[in-house]
Amino acid sequence: MTATLLLRLLERIHGHLGWLAVAALLHPAILLRKPRRRARLSVSLATGLVVVTALLGAYFYPAYRNRIKQHLFIEAPKLGWMFERKEHLAVGAVAFALVGCVSHLALPRAGAAEPTLERLAHRAFVLAFGFALATAVLGVAVASYKSF
Repeated sequence: MTATLLLRLLERIHGHLGWLAVAALLHPAILLRKPRRRARLSVSLATGLVVVTALLGAYFYPAYRNRIKQHLFIEAPKLGWMFERKEHLAVGAVAFALVGCVSHLALPRAGAAEPTLERLAHRAFVLAFGFALATAVLGVAVASYKSF
């Protein structure tokens, strides 16, 4: 398999995992809206999927930067800037998912801080979902214009 075919395959896997991560983040965002609800498996799996998707994107980012980024900015600067925003939103999605996961998993030891951690976990997953959705939409827009 040539390097370009491998990159194309990884790019598509990354995109599909990204959309799965959006769906997975919606689940804890909905479940955690009610206080005292526990969803450790949902929270852990959604966060894991987001992290794996981000790591895959980071893995082939150097090839993207070398082969596509400059051409994208020259041919369609708005799409180039959209991709830049996508990267920032993706980091936000990962960060909020991690905050939500840690907050939710810390609940058994929270004591008096439990209501605060419950709200934090719910809000973090809502934000992670929103950031991930925006990331996925921008990713589709850029990938439909230029890819490996």
